[in-house]
Amino acid sequence: QVQLGESGGGLVQAGGSLRLSCAASGRAYVSGWFRQAPGKEREFVAAVMWTAGSTFYADSVKGRFTISRDNAKNTAHLQMNNLKPEDTAVYFCAAATVPVFRIFEPMQYDIWGQGSQVTVSS
Repeated sequence: QVQLGESGGGLVQAGGSLRLSCAASGRAYVSGWFRQAPGKEREFVAAVMWTAGSTFYADSVKGRFTISRDNAKNTAHLQMNNLKPEDTAVYFCAAATVPVFRIFEPMQYDIWGQGSQVTVSS
């Protein structure tokens, strides 16, 4: 079964940058990140299709975050620039081992990382 190891969270001031990484132990069709802040539901952040490289972003992060993938290393990266306090959340890397119909829905993903805390101070 595919396993995910994620890293790169931390504490940063508003306007700063962080880079999250998600390494997969096997083949997946889609990799991405969801985030969950205290008192809020888990929400879609970004995703990348492994074969075509197509990317998708939530409106709230578009223009600030960039997701990419390294096929040789089975690793996805999420570059987060111009971070805002409202970006503070636990970020979960996720992967789908079968083609997905709605990439923005958590239930479409069957493999999850342990989560990385991202804290943005004002």
